[in-house]
Amino acid sequence: MTAPRPVVIRKAIPADSEQVAAIFAHYVETSVATFEEVPPTAADWRRRLDELDRQNLPFLVALGGQRVQGGQGVQGGQGVQLGQGVEADETVCGYAYASPWRPKPAYRYTVEDTVYISPAHTGRGLGSALLGGLLDGCAAAGARQVIAVIADTGSDVSAALHRRFGFAEAGRLRGVGRKHGRWIDTVLMQRELGPAR
Repeated sequence: MTAPRPVVIRKAIPADSEQVAAIFAHYVETSVATFEEVPPTAADWRRRLDELDRQNLPFLVALGGQRVQGGQGVQGGQGVQLGQGVEADETVCGYAYASPWRPKPAYRYTVEDTVYISPAHTGRGLGSALLGGLLDGCAAAGARQVIAVIADTGSDVSAALHRRFGFAEAGRLRGVGRKHGRWIDTVLMQRELGPAR
């Protein structure tokens, strides 16, 4: 019997776009976790990946699906491997990326994080592995502040994940989204990474 393949956190590539699109489509169609109402296509995701790459912002995927121990991200998480020559299941189980918080130039050191896990792979530590790696990538890109905009779905999972990584609640916007026949709040969470370079 062969040992299970490790979960690998790596930089997203255009070939991941179909699987990323499928993961996100689930949340668009069945939840209020995102305010999107029409799922972006794989081509849309390839464009987003290219745009973020041009801005030197991280877009990561989790491959595999085995349980992650530790979950401290790409650099230090036990059970999380990154790099060349690591063999893993090529199934994208989740993804995370950072995008500019706002388009005005004075916001250039502030980014917004996004983390989604395939419904078949939740509860395995992938969110922690992805967010840890994403924060490392944001710091390397020169970001100073990371903002999480979390739809109030009635579940504390996303906010709890962010709290574990040092995010603090910065505010609540009440009834700012309407989806699936209900008004939805968003919770703003923020983490300082350090001084800008």
